[in-house]
Amino acid sequence: MPVATPEQYAEMLDKAKTKGFAYPAVNVSSSQTINSVLQGLTEAGSDGIIQVTTGGADYFAGHTVKNRAAGAIAFAKFATEVAKNYPITVALHTDHCPKDALDGFVLPLIAASEEEVRAGRNPLFQSHMWDGSAVPLDENISIAEDMLKRTRAINAILEVEIGVVGGEEDGVEHEGTNDALYTTVGDVTRVVEALGLGENGRYIAALTFGNVHGVYKPGNVKLRPELLGEIQQGIQERFGTADKPLELVFHGGSGSSDAEIREAVSNGVVKMNLDTDTQYAFSRSIADTVLKNYDGFIKADGEVGNKKQYDPRAWGKVAESAMAARVVEATRQLGSFGQSGS
Repeated sequence: MPVATPEQYAEMLDKAKTKGFAYPAVNVSSSQTINSVLQGLTEAGSDGIIQVTTGGADYFAGHTVKNRAAGAIAFAKFATEVAKNYPITVALHTDHCPKDALDGFVLPLIAASEEEVRAGRNPLFQSHMWDGSAVPLDENISIAEDMLKRTRAINAILEVEIGVVGGEEDGVEHEGTNDALYTTVGDVTRVVEALGLGENGRYIAALTFGNVHGVYKPGNVKLRPELLGEIQQGIQERFGTADKPLELVFHGGSGSSDAEIREAVSNGVVKMNLDTDTQYAFSRSIADTVLKNYDGFIKADGEVGNKKQYDPRAWGKVAESAMAARVVEATRQLGSFGQSGS
């Protein structure tokens, strides 16, 4: 199926919220990893989200060029074309964009989508993330207000981050204090007062409840998914809304237990980012293939190696399937397995 239209993406999020599940939002950095996600979602019978970071977009453009806007556009056009061959629906999203990357990443992409919309076509991306976690909350909100006006005009969705996700992802690094890793009801109240609850444009919110990017040994990350429920209740009471007024995003979910994921989803998470675990699944497969077929991968002692083993298509297919299997696992954890078209 084609990449989701803005209307279809809105319906996807509505469906997740109503049925109480979340979509895997998988970071990619190559055509192979795009195909891995599409394969995994198809095998799971799940719709989903494919997303790219600044670093991933740099890599798409060519690692010696680092034109992230051009790389992101190339990603979107490739994904839009190849997705037509699969029976599931995907949305395209740009992940973490801090303040110093706005002018070279998200803002040019919004401008490109504005041109598409003026020509009667859909935006290149269905949603964009503004990562204002490293600036004061007032500045975070002010920039979000300006961006929400532009995403609303192209019928796209804005993702905002309120709080700090620890660890590092593609050069975006936050140490933060322990308190900064837990969003408060007061923080979110200020966001809602400024952005509204959909009437000024649709947005989804990455609230932090101890999240950390990367994978750590058990016990090193103190997740409090119950905090999301407390914030939802606080906003409901403050603004007189229906149950779970916010559509939430789970960042830094690698290594989380099934129970922690279930509780986060039950408290309104409709999108969970997946990067470290899928990177590992892909690369671990390559390491396994090389080590088991080492003699075929090298030309040593006058030998010629085995082209059927070192051909990138040979080990690439195996790696893509390994990453796809991790995507399938995520759909089961999040409850989106089998939900496409239902």
